[in-house]
Amino acid sequence: FFRHLWRDGLVGWPELRYSAAYLLRHIPPFSLSPLRRNKLYLTDLEVSLIEMLAQEFVESAVFRRLSPRALGVLSRHQDAGHVVALVSGSPEFLVKPLADKLGVSLVYGARLESHQGRYTGRVFSPLPYGEGKQRHVERLASRFNLDLQRSYAYGDSPGDFHTLQVVGHPLVVNPIRGMARIARRQGWPVT
Repeated sequence: FFRHLWRDGLVGWPELRYSAAYLLRHIPPFSLSPLRRNKLYLTDLEVSLIEMLAQEFVESAVFRRLSPRALGVLSRHQDAGHVVALVSGSPEFLVKPLADKLGVSLVYGARLESHQGRYTGRVFSPLPYGEGKQRHVERLASRFNLDLQRSYAYGDSPGDFHTLQVVGHPLVVNPIRGMARIARRQGWPVT
């Protein structure tokens, strides 16, 4: 989404420098964790504008990239009456429009702090990424009285590892950043 905002001229070199400086001050070796916990490139941008642009971005760039196979799997879960949730470390302003298009009503994305209608650049905890995503899934299971060993989860990156570990039916889809190797070690199917 940053690239989309860059192309539209809403963020530029000052936001990139600000984010890079923050990252250099706070990054543990070989970790992108500080970038996930902050969206500094959004600092002082209007919430309503970003939400509108995110809606357009999801429709023009994200939704059309979903595979027919993935949409079919989702549809089968919905038709079977399964509790379906979209849990993502991406900002809510991206996750919610996608969930709406998919007909998914349970949505958990990164919640961004705003003040007087503008983003501050900070992300509220818990971030639904890594162990935080696992905690969201466990709370959902408790809320809906679900047996996680009979549940399905889909993931594409190492940030999904903890969630995939706690369900009985993990599936790795379109793996990125070494996730195919992790899936092979765990004996998880990969599509």
